[in-house]
Amino acid sequence: MENSSRLTFAGRTPGEWFSSLPTVIILLIAVFLSSGEIIHSQLLKYGENNWEGYFSLRAGAVEPTCSLDRDVEAEVTRTIQKREAEAANDPLAGILGSEIDESAIRRSIERSIANCENRWANYRQIQERITPGVVAFSSVETTVAFAVTELGSYKRLLLCLLLLICAATTTISKHHISLRPIQTLKDHYVSTTGQLIANLMLLTSAIVYRNQELKSLADGIQVQHLYLHPFWIAGFALLTIINLIQLVKPGRDFREGGSWGKALLTIPLFTFMCLNAGVLFFSQGYYHGISVYLNMMMELSTLFLNLALYIWIGMMLKQTRLAQLVFNIFRPWQMSPELLCFVVLLVTAIPTAYTGASGIFVIAAGAVIYNELIRNGTRPQLALATTAMSGSMGVVLRPCLLVVIIAALNNEVTTAELFDSGIKVFFFTITLFFIYSQFARREPARIAPFQEALPASIKLLKPLIPYVVLIAAVVLFFSHGLDRKLDEFSAPIILPVILLVILLYEYVFTNKVKREENAKAALNDGYIRPKGFEHALRVATSETTVHIGALLMLMALSVSVGGVVERVGLMEAVPHDFSSIWIAMIILTITLVLTGMFMDPYGAVILINATIAPFAFQAGIAPLHFWIVALISFELGYLTPPVALNHLLTRQVVGDDVVEQAKPETGNFWYRYEKYLLPITVLLTALLVVAYLPLAFEDLHDWLFQTISNAPSAADMLDTPNLMD
Repeated sequence: MENSSRLTFAGRTPGEWFSSLPTVIILLIAVFLSSGEIIHSQLLKYGENNWEGYFSLRAGAVEPTCSLDRDVEAEVTRTIQKREAEAANDPLAGILGSEIDESAIRRSIERSIANCENRWANYRQIQERITPGVVAFSSVETTVAFAVTELGSYKRLLLCLLLLICAATTTISKHHISLRPIQTLKDHYVSTTGQLIANLMLLTSAIVYRNQELKSLADGIQVQHLYLHPFWIAGFALLTIINLIQLVKPGRDFREGGSWGKALLTIPLFTFMCLNAGVLFFSQGYYHGISVYLNMMMELSTLFLNLALYIWIGMMLKQTRLAQLVFNIFRPWQMSPELLCFVVLLVTAIPTAYTGASGIFVIAAGAVIYNELIRNGTRPQLALATTAMSGSMGVVLRPCLLVVIIAALNNEVTTAELFDSGIKVFFFTITLFFIYSQFARREPARIAPFQEALPASIKLLKPLIPYVVLIAAVVLFFSHGLDRKLDEFSAPIILPVILLVILLYEYVFTNKVKREENAKAALNDGYIRPKGFEHALRVATSETTVHIGALLMLMALSVSVGGVVERVGLMEAVPHDFSSIWIAMIILTITLVLTGMFMDPYGAVILINATIAPFAFQAGIAPLHFWIVALISFELGYLTPPVALNHLLTRQVVGDDVVEQAKPETGNFWYRYEKYLLPITVLLTALLVVAYLPLAFEDLHDWLFQTISNAPSAADMLDTPNLMD
């Protein structure tokens, strides 16, 4: 978005003012909300530790209304006279007795005076202890509590605004995910027309849905979150207007030629999903169907806001030299291409897990991975395969968001169990990659002599020391200061802080000479360094905005596709009663892979959890076994045509021209299509082994899918509704 307009105000483009700025504000609010309850809890603990009885002090002292200046004897006399008058007017007094105990009345009044004195004493004591420090601290603490409570009730609105703002940005920049990029004028007209029709469907659905909700409200039916409807309508109207303007003023940056058939491949994937869902829903008179499913997505607002934070994390990582410095460590070893690819996948699995999803890491580090592999002599097809797979290997490792979503959606499995099985599957899969890549190598395996490579590699660790110290400092601050360790639940809170600190270090606290050296090194690596911390953050947020729009629109419409599957009864075609567990697993794995090929994993998880998972459990497949198989199936689908989303994202970051030039004109079938065949072969083998061997060997099943008792629930940790209930 940085070059989207030549007009500037205060040194910022309109895109940065109306897109990047609101996005970074929403993301920072999301970080605050995720950490707000922790911060507030720690503030209360701090207050109690420093001012005994802080809970009383924070509320302030309420002045007692009772009086200390009371005449006991006079009150006793008045009370006796009152009771005598009541007895005289009571016809049953003679039967029940009318004797008045003067001593009991006196004791009661004396106790009342004593209680009053205690209240006044407590009041004076609290007043004396409410110092200016207490007032200042309680003001901060109560403000945090109010902000967390009030903003927390508007998470759905935050997600709605984030989705619409980013979708508008992505539409303007023509960055939606499609099978082919827009290159010619024909591509532009076909893609934009498809988006226009889809956005008109979305607008119509939103308007009809609002009218339906208003009608229900008038009939006395309770309606929730009615305030969201005007935002949906305004957002889809804006997307429609953008498409109309793009059709009228297509611009000039297009190549000549092209064909109408290939132009169809430039229509964004979310558009195809929207058109399919819209046509079905409209034909059934269910005009507001798409909006109904979009609002179902809002029920998982916390998780999708976390996903947006992970994208931001990835884009900030891209603005640092951290990935480059890590790759530098491997250069002295002079590994053969296949061995280097194995090491790259082994190392990138961790950041993949910490960036929440495979596509995010490919976007963040894909260009660096591909360029480094090519520089070290890796053939282009193998480099593309490794780049696409770099986002798939770590999805089963802690603290991947996809695993957290699975655990949050149902009570059958926990994150601890999924991650415990996941790490075993990871090492098995990475071993398969090593074996297959070695069989396909074109040259002997090689590695530099240990005594030469190790000293040089250790020397290259020195630039990483400040980064390790900064990361450790932030983690320790959260661990000891806020009592929150870095795990799958706190990663969306802690990781943005870590990246912000790293950006500050790189652009503010390093000296000028060091910055110039880093800039020169980065330029030599083909990486253009931002001008400073603020500029780096702005660039990262601008890229984040575009990618959030592309991914969230795809995920949002995936939910609608799930609705199509439900309404046409497609899942009912899957047998519910299986004659054997083997047949059940065969049918389910095929279904899971097909689902992963055409839907993003997050939308697929929601659909599978509500439809297929219960039948798998009824067939005797253990929940933990089923979900590990589902994770592998989804990633296999992510790397398998016709969509192959990870390959599409690789093409976006590497460049369409580079990918086209990487196609070999000679060689056997494997080498010509290695970027597809190697990932498919590795993950398909892993899927077959993990899905079927545990069914045959009980000991293997028990070892691979161990149940962990007393594991925390992801739904409880994330305050996420369980959609199975």
